[in-house]
Amino acid sequence: MLFNSLEFALFLPLVFLIYWYLFHQKLRLQNFFILIVSYVFYGWWDWKFLTLIFFSSLVDYSIGIALNKYEKPITRKLLLWLSVGFNLGLLGFFKYYNFFIDNFISAFTFFGNPISINSLNIILPVGISFYTFQTLSYSIDVFKRKISPTKDFIAFAAFVSFFPQLVAGPIERASNLLPQFFKVREFSYQNSVDGLRQILWGIFKKIVIADNCAEFVNIIFNNPSNFTSLSLIAGAILFSFQIYCDFSGYSDIAIGVSKLLGFKLMQNFAFPYFSRDIAEFWRRWHISLSTWFRDYLYIPLGGSKGNNYVKIRNTFIIFIVSGFWHGANWTFIIWGLLNALMFLPLLLGNRNRKNLEFTNVNRTTIKLKEMFSIVRNFMIVSFAWIFFRAENLTSAINYVKLIFNTSLFQLPKGFVFASTNLHPILLLLLLMFFILTEWAGKNNQYALENLGMNWARPKRFALYYTIIFFIFAFQGSKQEFIYFQF
Repeated sequence: MLFNSLEFALFLPLVFLIYWYLFHQKLRLQNFFILIVSYVFYGWWDWKFLTLIFFSSLVDYSIGIALNKYEKPITRKLLLWLSVGFNLGLLGFFKYYNFFIDNFISAFTFFGNPISINSLNIILPVGISFYTFQTLSYSIDVFKRKISPTKDFIAFAAFVSFFPQLVAGPIERASNLLPQFFKVREFSYQNSVDGLRQILWGIFKKIVIADNCAEFVNIIFNNPSNFTSLSLIAGAILFSFQIYCDFSGYSDIAIGVSKLLGFKLMQNFAFPYFSRDIAEFWRRWHISLSTWFRDYLYIPLGGSKGNNYVKIRNTFIIFIVSGFWHGANWTFIIWGLLNALMFLPLLLGNRNRKNLEFTNVNRTTIKLKEMFSIVRNFMIVSFAWIFFRAENLTSAINYVKLIFNTSLFQLPKGFVFASTNLHPILLLLLLMFFILTEWAGKNNQYALENLGMNWARPKRFALYYTIIFFIFAFQGSKQEFIYFQF
């Protein structure tokens, strides 16, 4: 079920009314209801994969109980590795089996020994990369005795399958989300209104910005040889806006829906395109995943402690694994490698924690030097996104080659698109409105959180109605959320 679908527009109000009016202050019934509606939400794509998520929940729930029961270190380590092996094995089979088989065949063929191994027609379950990491972190935290295992399977299964963040995050830690299933949740008008504002901004980012950018991006990336260098650069920039508004838009909707139900999820994006260097960018982009890799992979490997060899090794591991997490394609691995190469000079020069605080925290204006740093970093990130967006490595390299051809200084004549819903100039104006709104609200959890709260009521509501008007007037062609494929 898509957040930007008619089905969800009917589903959410019905869930909200039943949840608060029939099960108010009935904690166990609320948890059971959340579990049922989460399974309905997930099963909307393919009900057969409900067995998979149920079995995944059952395995890690049982391992958590066992970890609390046994004290011998060897037994507890075996149980932990059982959880790691099960979760990564599940993920590896559905997501990476054919990738490894195809590359295995290619390697043997390259050395003159062709072999034949059949690949499988495997359907990737939606959200498997997210909920397997969520259950895996639970087992690791129980093993490290950071949290106590729960004996309430309904609450645990609801935590794993919680529908707002099930298929594209944020990847919640059990230490944050699971305890909320054991506290009586009271309806809060203020939280609900705040949730609706965040949902509104998320829908705007997805439908108006991401989906309209997608139309131009698809045309350019599908036929890059038909466009000038400036048009190709514009295509990469538009994809940067598309992926950010698509993914952060999903997170905003997920967090907003959770607020309607009395839950608090972690912030997943902190205005990353206002970052001044790549290290700051990664502290602000997909925070739930970057902190997951930091805590469960980077730090156990030694982090940034030790000599330069250890720092370089760990940096490449964390970024390449992060790239591979996104999909079974060499483009994602190269994307991760590029980010590692951009991050290393900052790490080795001890400048990776230089920009910890947001630029211009108490000002709406921006200094020229800061603007230059932000634009420079945005262009570097946009270059790496080319490899993320391309269908394969050959296409990505060809796209980059075409940028640096003799047409670099020609006008972008290829930007006259008759097949798009929106004129490029109008898209540019909408992007300017989006950027200015994000900048004005950059010190908050999301752009509209406190924006306009000091304005007169008519002015504040004029802003909301303007956004609603944009959503209905400038809808792009309907696109699935990009991160559903991961």
